[in-house]
Amino acid sequence: MATARICVLLLVLSATLAEDLKLKHKTSREPESQPIYMAIKGVVFDVTKGKEFYGRDAPYNALVGKDCTRAVAKMSLDPADLTSDTTGLSEDQLESLESVFEGTYKTKYPIVGYTASRILTEDGSPNKDFRPEDQPLFQSKDEF
Repeated sequence: MATARICVLLLVLSATLAEDLKLKHKTSREPESQPIYMAIKGVVFDVTKGKEFYGRDAPYNALVGKDCTRAVAKMSLDPADLTSDTTGLSEDQLESLESVFEGTYKTKYPIVGYTASRILTEDGSPNKDFRPEDQPLFQSKDEF
């Protein structure tokens, strides 16, 4: 009888622990636990600390996961503007882009890398004009 009670107790405890582990494992895969990246001018920023702006259902979530240089320059969330293409932007829009890039993103969010548009040409070959020393700096500590 005592052995049966111990077996039932162990079964309940193992089921409880298994459920607890399952919940913890599931939580670690939820999107909220992932970093939030966006790029401007080929520079990838970790905007996770601004998740109230860039997270799921946030006002600027459309900018996440892509180089949205044109959208930032135009202050637009139009899907057609969610691109790195700056063709046809006005002088005012280009100045606004530079101001936001330097004054907001580079000062507020860590740089975690660069998009292929900075280091590759359109045909996929290395961009001979790309010089890492001329790029906005990022350090490995910024990635953690």
